Amino acid sequence: MQESSEDTTRQSPMEADPEEDPTLGMDDDAMSTASLTSSIRAFEMENGRTYHALSAGKYILPNDEAENERLDMQHAHFVATFNGRTHFSPGAETAQRVLDVGTGTGIWAIQFADEHPAAQVTGVDLSPIQPDFLPPNCSFEMDDIEQAWTWTYPFDYIFSRMMVGSFADWDGFVAKAYENLAPGGWLELQDCIFPLGTDDGTFHEGQPIHEWSSLLLSASEKFGRSLGAAAHHPDRLAAAGFMNITIRHYKWPTNRWPKDKRHKLVGLWTLANIGGGLEGLSMALLSRGHGWSREQVLAYLTDIRKDLHNTAIHAYWPIIVVCGQKPKSSSSPR
Repeated sequence: MQESSEDTTRQSPMEADPEEDPTLGMDDDAMSTASLTSSIRAFEMENGRTYHALSAGKYILPNDEAENERLDMQHAHFVATFNGRTHFSPGAETAQRVLDVGTGTGIWAIQFADEHPAAQVTGVDLSPIQPDFLPPNCSFEMDDIEQAWTWTYPFDYIFSRMMVGSFADWDGFVAKAYENLAPGGWLELQDCIFPLGTDDGTFHEGQPIHEWSSLLLSASEKFGRSLGAAAHHPDRLAAAGFMNITIRHYKWPTNRWPKDKRHKLVGLWTLANIGGGLEGLSMALLSRGHGWSREQVLAYLTDIRKDLHNTAIHAYWPIIVVCGQKPKSSSSPR
């Protein structure tokens, strides 16, 4: 495995900025299809937010307009983190068939399709929240990726971003990706890792944000979908048979506390992305996992927001990007 020295920021601690202050007429098939589509769009309402109906209860984040706006913001957050890049797999630029797993609003898939007109890009998600007007080489499907994959053709490139906490069996997902890749094809996983980290001890027990991070992690583990699972992505790819594995490490500072201007900018994006979407990110985990009421969660998040804005707490989310290639000598399953 190769780790990028340029991007391995966990090996070079961020320096805090000392100047920052703390603080009808249908046939049966058509009717069946319409019924299925209707059921998928009949979102589940829970604690004032809507959630996916297909395989209801699996995914911990809402799918309403507020969350969709956050997902698009998160895309910009990743672009800022990666200094303008959206992907890293060497085979991405020449891929003919591309699968975006957990596409969300479809923003990554649409951008990739626009920039690679020769590629056919398919985005798959539990929620039908993607736009109607798309590039001709981009399409979306509603499906549960944890079920059997039914595509009849292999992909050249499979991309997954921020799916940590979504899969009960990450090893199984990586194995399915391997099986559905053409020989020489690439898998790329971009994820964050819980709990939050620190390089100088300013993030510690006794702080509301420290407790919050631990509560979300423990709730996800109760569901068997750990928010810490991404730390083992490199080992999963190696065990599945991938080769030429590369690992890149980044950090999402909680706010503008870093001294470095680029890291400070990423921290401001973190504050907008995580801080602005705090209720949606926390509600299902705290209510389903720990039995809290909506009112308890909303009251609790007041102190978390204060800590997220506190520049004396030099915390960050570890971000990992792992790419692996299926051997060119492997036989295609299709």
